Amino acid sequence: MIRNWLITALVLMLSTSCITKRYERDILPDVPRGYEALTVNGIPLKATQPTPSAAEKLAIAKAEWKADKTNADKLIWYGRWLAYNGRYRDAIKIFSRGQYEHIDDMRMQRHLGHRYITIREFDRAVSELEYAALHVSGAPDQVEPDGMPNAMNIPVSTLNSNIFYHLGLAHYLKGNLEEALDAWTSDLSLAVNDDMKVATLHWVYMTLRELGRPQEAFDALSEVIAEMNIIENMAYQKLCLFYKGEITIEELTGGDYSSIMNDAMLYGIGNWYLYNNSDTETAKEYFNKIFLGGAWASFGYIAAEVKAAGL
Repeated sequence: MIRNWLITALVLMLSTSCITKRYERDILPDVPRGYEALTVNGIPLKATQPTPSAAEKLAIAKAEWKADKTNADKLIWYGRWLAYNGRYRDAIKIFSRGQYEHIDDMRMQRHLGHRYITIREFDRAVSELEYAALHVSGAPDQVEPDGMPNAMNIPVSTLNSNIFYHLGLAHYLKGNLEEALDAWTSDLSLAVNDDMKVATLHWVYMTLRELGRPQEAFDALSEVIAEMNIIENMAYQKLCLFYKGEITIEELTGGDYSSIMNDAMLYGIGNWYLYNNSDTETAKEYFNKIFLGGAWASFGYIAAEVKAAGL
């Protein structure tokens, strides 16, 4: 009797394990054990060691979610802190769970789309974000709290704008430039502050330049001026002013930017050399500076990786 019970329990355990593995294959690409993603050229990427502070906040978020697993906010923060600790695949599992448990909460698709971009799964990112964009179109917006607040502790983005912003980026990384432009145009209509405007206009400019429409690209930057109320997207503002010819490259690179913003700035400059002078070698120099920094989850890094793969 006991033997039969043990066999039954073992069979159930193995069946559950197989189902779990099959489900994970459906939502995640295969990577070598211990790695989080593959570059667009197939090189494995390992997560960096999280800071003690980030690890502590993850532990708190996990405990709070476990204490109330029906709470969408707690699930989202658990997923976000998994990602902030470099555990992007685990974050995707949590947000995937969230999209089934909270079917009308488009925050799940928004964060799924973001983290699919992180692990270079651009098709999956587009799918999730297009679904979210369809469902939030015309719906009331909401400020999105920051996991890592800026110096003024003022969130500068919203849920709906982040959905369209990340959708634009996913299309851009896939080379779907017209679709990217459409998404960022929608994003601009949702911009409620200067930080949102300069971030989106930076990508609009580059997309129009890559589409061979330089005058439209220049005209798109008419609203970007030196006197703006920028809290955290200084690099994007300075890049736009550089594109307009209002500051020099020395003034642009002399700023004190975060590592993520620094990658965005280096990518913008490298790309500028490509579509202005077809200067592949100088562009590669700037892209290599990004790669040496090792922040492979930043949008500047991912965009440079995609661009460099085509050079």
